[in-house]
Amino acid sequence: MTKQRNLIVIGGGPAGLMAAGIAAQNGISTLLLEKMEQPGRKLRITGKGRCNLTNQTELRTFIAHFGKNGPFLYQPFSRFFIDDLLAFLHKIGVEIVVERGGRIFPTSENANEVTDALIGWVKAQGAEIRTHSPVREILVHDSVVQRVVLGDGTELPARAVILATGGASYMGTGSSGDGYRIAEKLGHTIIPIRPALVPLKTVGDVARRMQGLSLKNVRATLLVNGKKTTSAFGEMLFTHFGLSGPIILTLSGQVVDALRIGNKVEISIDLKPALDEKKLDARLLRELDAHGKQQFGNMLKALLPQKMIPLCAEGVDIPEEKLCNQITAREREVWLHWLKDVRFSVSESLPLEAAIITAGGVDLSEVDARTMQSKLVQGLFFAGEVLDLNADTGGYNLQAAFSTGWLAGSTAAEMMNS
Repeated sequence: MTKQRNLIVIGGGPAGLMAAGIAAQNGISTLLLEKMEQPGRKLRITGKGRCNLTNQTELRTFIAHFGKNGPFLYQPFSRFFIDDLLAFLHKIGVEIVVERGGRIFPTSENANEVTDALIGWVKAQGAEIRTHSPVREILVHDSVVQRVVLGDGTELPARAVILATGGASYMGTGSSGDGYRIAEKLGHTIIPIRPALVPLKTVGDVARRMQGLSLKNVRATLLVNGKKTTSAFGEMLFTHFGLSGPIILTLSGQVVDALRIGNKVEISIDLKPALDEKKLDARLLRELDAHGKQQFGNMLKALLPQKMIPLCAEGVDIPEEKLCNQITAREREVWLHWLKDVRFSVSESLPLEAAIITAGGVDLSEVDARTMQSKLVQGLFFAGEVLDLNADTGGYNLQAAFSTGWLAGSTAAEMMNS
């Protein structure tokens, strides 16, 4: 097939690489511009270097993880979803394994393998990858894409452009918010960007005293102005500044939004979510009866990590040296409620550069979900995190990047081949 000139993809992350490769595969002369010295830098560190590729869950549940903007993804996912991605990965030599919670990883547990395979595939399709090539702007005439202007002023002609520049977190990987500025200059609305999947700072020294402690099988609940809003079950981590870990990151986007408008935000930790208050009270009674002559602090070792014992004793106002058979019914009631509701006041999140992903971005109402093409500029397409789409941890965001990249590359190719 004779390749036609020319499509330019801006950004060499997972969305940009997928878009460039599929467009080139469909006979389009494709140039991918990457500002860094190599593409895929953020992909190489995703999932703590293990690369959580996607999640084995049904479509409706998958989309629910993206919140109110999730329905936009019905169209991209109808064209390229989990099975399509897994077949593609197999084709480029990446085998997968399914882990707890339906999370899918490469069997090698190595994000570099995925990144290298993806780059190799893009090149094999005939797409050109040009690094050290930051983009200043996209030039249009009569609302039609004409040229791309590089940082040094060089102008490159383009029949179509796919903007896949990522977000504004992990700036060292090249995600510095360039795409938002480029899109806004073309008339697109940018929903204010803010950190998502980000650790939280808490008031006081309690978290610092438990620094490094990881809790599993607990439930974290978000309270806004004293009202419970949502919760997450799983693992969390105490840090020197506050709270982190999967379930805290899951809640963090809503925390950031609540704090931005001046709400009081708290996180409540249920240390015994498998037991309702009646069952937990029975458990505590059994522990007290079995260890009647033992000190309260020693007995707590059967219920809590060592680091939490002093915190518990302080929180329920029962001295660690008090004998279990001396603990009153009222003290037991206070203790029970503490175990079900360890409360932390949240002051702020870590900054955007510390976030795993960016919330906000190009307003989805200005993008055609069937094609990923701009409704404002003909020949301009979007893919990946530059869009106002973000989800929980678990592989959802990477699937969205691959799917929107595939759709943008495919429909741009269809347009240029017609």
